[in-house]
Amino acid sequence: MEQMPLPASGPLVDVIAGARPNFMKIAPILRAIGQRQAAGSRLRYRLVHTGQHYDARMSGDFFQQLNIPEPDVNLEVGSGTQAEQTAAIMTRYERLLLDARSQACLVVGDVTSTMACAIAAQKLRVPVAHVEAGIRSGDWSMPEEINRLVTDSITNWFFTTSEVANQNLRTSGARPENIFFVGNTMIDTLLSNLERLRPPEFWAGAGLRPGGYFVMTLHRPANVDDGEGFARLIDAVGRAVRGLPVVFPVHPRTAKTLAALPQRPAGLLTVDPQPYLEFNYLVRHAKGVITDSGGVTEETTVLGVPCVTLRNTTERPETVTIGTNELIGTDPSALEPALARLFEGRWKQGAIPPLWDGRTGERIAEELERLLAAA
Repeated sequence: MEQMPLPASGPLVDVIAGARPNFMKIAPILRAIGQRQAAGSRLRYRLVHTGQHYDARMSGDFFQQLNIPEPDVNLEVGSGTQAEQTAAIMTRYERLLLDARSQACLVVGDVTSTMACAIAAQKLRVPVAHVEAGIRSGDWSMPEEINRLVTDSITNWFFTTSEVANQNLRTSGARPENIFFVGNTMIDTLLSNLERLRPPEFWAGAGLRPGGYFVMTLHRPANVDDGEGFARLIDAVGRAVRGLPVVFPVHPRTAKTLAALPQRPAGLLTVDPQPYLEFNYLVRHAKGVITDSGGVTEETTVLGVPCVTLRNTTERPETVTIGTNELIGTDPSALEPALARLFEGRWKQGAIPPLWDGRTGERIAEELERLLAAA
């Protein structure tokens, strides 16, 4: 386990990141703490990378593009089953806390690293702060939902993205004074990088033009693990897009199933997972997005891009009730009529949810400093 020197004295917060969705969420928090330090604050952070995602496409590119500093600690857990990764992260993070205790553990989102570090910290009586607390899909078949439930059940301070999340926490018994409605750090990152978005290298060669293609991301087990079901879904996509290209960054989970397909639609452009700036350039200029992700639906909502989500439930309902997202289920036959409304100009306009304004990281850093001063 590699460790770099810790910063100077003051309340120390461990900021945990382990997988691609985490990196966009921590960048604004680190930046905000740094700004407070420059103004005289003693609040410090120790950036802990668990190594859950460890290759350049899923990790390193994001650190570089989002100007995230090198981790102070890398737990280097590497690959394995969810149980193996959970155990390795807990063991190595526990060792770090025993060697050099922090005053708080800040976890973001709903990946394995989030749950594992929260458990290890709480067992050592280190307070846990959870960014994106309270979001729920209600679907226990999703590993992320289990991670959310476990993490929030042992969280001390809840930083939330919406009033729906606030209500979920109140219903589960969280104390209202420990719930902080701060907004969405994913949107902080998006808004601060809008002018830096850039086309991927394949843009010109593929003949892509703004509004003339779709972006698709798929990785949920219900959509990609069964070969026959996945083939039906891909065929439905090919019919629904009416001949427009579909840029498909292939998640590692999806690659094996995709390779076994006997045929693919002619316009399906399969590419490696894209770095942040290139991926969001593609999203910003797409005619629409087809996805089973949660985070992508937040970005499309703020960018005003029509989005179709191939799931039966979503933990981000505000992207449907307020934003540009529509939840159509996992039946491939629902895709064509949904996109027909888009082609006919009948897609809803959408709006931006409250506090998705680019200042969430600042609000979190301010609350952390206050909470640790009072602890």
